[in-house]
Amino acid sequence: MVTNSQEREREALPSTSAVTGLPQKRYYRQRAHSNPIADHSFDYPARPQDVDWRALYPNIGSEQQVEFADIGCGYGGFLVTLGEMFPQKLSIGMEIRVKVSDYVVDRIAALRLKSNETSGYQNIACIRTNAMKYLPNYFKKGQLEKMFFLYPDPHFKRAKHKWRIINQALLSEYAYVLRSGGLVYTMTDVEDLHKWIVSHMTQHPLYERLSETEANEDPITPKLYQSSEEGAKVVRNKGDHFLAIFRRL
Repeated sequence: MVTNSQEREREALPSTSAVTGLPQKRYYRQRAHSNPIADHSFDYPARPQDVDWRALYPNIGSEQQVEFADIGCGYGGFLVTLGEMFPQKLSIGMEIRVKVSDYVVDRIAALRLKSNETSGYQNIACIRTNAMKYLPNYFKKGQLEKMFFLYPDPHFKRAKHKWRIINQALLSEYAYVLRSGGLVYTMTDVEDLHKWIVSHMTQHPLYERLSETEANEDPITPKLYQSSEEGAKVVRNKGDHFLAIFRRL
């Protein structure tokens, strides 16, 4: 329970750190889980042509388009890493939770202000949406080069397995927005969910799993373990990581 004095103290504190200039997560706390089947209130485009990408990427070129999508981007740690690794690529984070997506938007704005380069962090953005419902509203057929599903909600109860973001029906939608040869990166600390992902993706006719050698040679692979806040927590707790990368056929 939050007392009146605690509430006044919270309001008196700045929402950004005086040291880093970045937003502080304690002002953006929200429940870890969200029902993706519920009728949340979203504004979403009727079709990909209606998306105003320039509002998200001020320096976007006339022929440029988003090619990387971090689905369920959380607090944006991995999204920021993508922006730094691939300065010529546009990456989008998609997050269903209101306060969490607000944090990522504010984080990107702060990073842009801090950057000495005019182009610094102009290649990343975040939108609040339900990727399980509206992905084709944002991306054209074959638009994406890479999709990331890092530490998704495991939905442990069998009755909630239909809420898992990797399932047979949604894999066809992902294949639609992915270009031929595009990659799907999955990482989890839950072995049961890892087995579920591998089973469903290998059964689908439009995906093949990368070999261990191919996965280890990918320069993104080392970043998958702790660039995200969830991944860093798993490392701190000495938990297990289960990686699987799939190629769109």
